[in-house]
Amino acid sequence: MLQQLVNGLVLGSIYALIALGYTMVYGVLQLINFAHGEIYMAGAFLGLYLTVSLKLPFPVAFVLAMAGAALIGVTVERIAYRPLRRSPRLAVLISAIGMSIFLQNLSLYLNGPATRGFLPPFKVYPIRIGEIKTSSLEVIILVVAILLMVGLQYLIRRTKIGKAMRATALDKETAALMGINVDRIISYTFAIGSSLGAAAGVLVGMYLNAVDPMMGLMPGLKGFVAAVLGGIGNIPGAMAGGLILGTAEVFGVAFMRSEWRDAIAFAILIVVLLIKPSGILGQNTQEKV
Repeated sequence: MLQQLVNGLVLGSIYALIALGYTMVYGVLQLINFAHGEIYMAGAFLGLYLTVSLKLPFPVAFVLAMAGAALIGVTVERIAYRPLRRSPRLAVLISAIGMSIFLQNLSLYLNGPATRGFLPPFKVYPIRIGEIKTSSLEVIILVVAILLMVGLQYLIRRTKIGKAMRATALDKETAALMGINVDRIISYTFAIGSSLGAAAGVLVGMYLNAVDPMMGLMPGLKGFVAAVLGGIGNIPGAMAGGLILGTAEVFGVAFMRSEWRDAIAFAILIVVLLIKPSGILGQNTQEKV
């Protein structure tokens, strides 16, 4: 049980990082960025090229991959979402799906369809504590994810940018009247959410030793499920939802067949929507960051 719990926390921390990108954008714009899974994939490829091809030190490559994905996220917002900000929600949804398909096919064109190996650029050591078996890579994944989540929470609650994000999420028109550059804050939101998705992509790429253009599809959907589970638009909820989803998936696979792995996430989504649509920590459908 303890072994499965550790595995679940590692997987859940990844889902939490992805879910944060969804929940931040929804909290500010009330839209679902369905291209977020592809930004996660782009971050993995950036990390691969920077560490394997350019031989950069991993910490440098990791930060640059996050920065590159942040730039992609801002570009996606400028092209696909900003022109449609006052359009019907269906138009924005179609644009989001179209951008997701475009980024998938762009990656297929640039990188090819083959899966590429992504060995960690550092020595990975096995770790055993009693009956619990893990590795230094899993510890790194968990620690990095926790640090990023704590850093995000500090940014949102303790900085001027975070205060401006919360004001924009509460009322964009009033925030603009108070001197906040709403467009810039929205760009910051996409940049931060995309960088967290890229961090998850790099960590998963190393963990699975595999990167491919379609790798963002299922993790992106599960990150969305985690965001809904915790309360879409609620940052602590996204963190909790990711951890709960990862743990539930690991325990489900342990006690059932592995083919049920993906079904577990969507079964949880259906149950949450039926019982508490606002999510675990969501107060109502308009819950903000």
